[in-house]
Amino acid sequence: MHVEPQQRRRRQLIGLTPLIDVVFILLVFFMLASSFMDWQSISLSVPGDGRATEADLRATVVRVLDDGAIEVDGESTSIDGLRNQFAAIFENDPDHAVVVRPQDDAALQHVVRVVETLSAVGGTRVTLNREPR
Repeated sequence: MHVEPQQRRRRQLIGLTPLIDVVFILLVFFMLASSFMDWQSISLSVPGDGRATEADLRATVVRVLDDGAIEVDGESTSIDGLRNQFAAIFENDPDHAVVVRPQDDAALQHVVRVVETLSAVGGTRVTLNREPR
């Protein structure tokens, strides 16, 4: 059986319009489903000429341990305890100096959470310092 050239099936062309529509629908979906974070800056005190002032010598040391635990002058506390303790301190002395010392293996998120908590309750002299060796 011989097939005439006119009887051959013509290939149907694939339209790009539905593909473009699907891409735009996915784009809109992911834009609406995304969460846009509210980025905030954290202000920290920067060491000056290296000499400690009298206020710096009276600073309260907050240690952030590698497992996320928090110690204030050697005593263990929670983030809520930290908030309550420093709210009272900053109410009496708004310029009270605080030194946050994370351990070498402490997660950055734990350190940021402590600094944000101190800033939220009124800490204006928060310094980030590494553990002495």
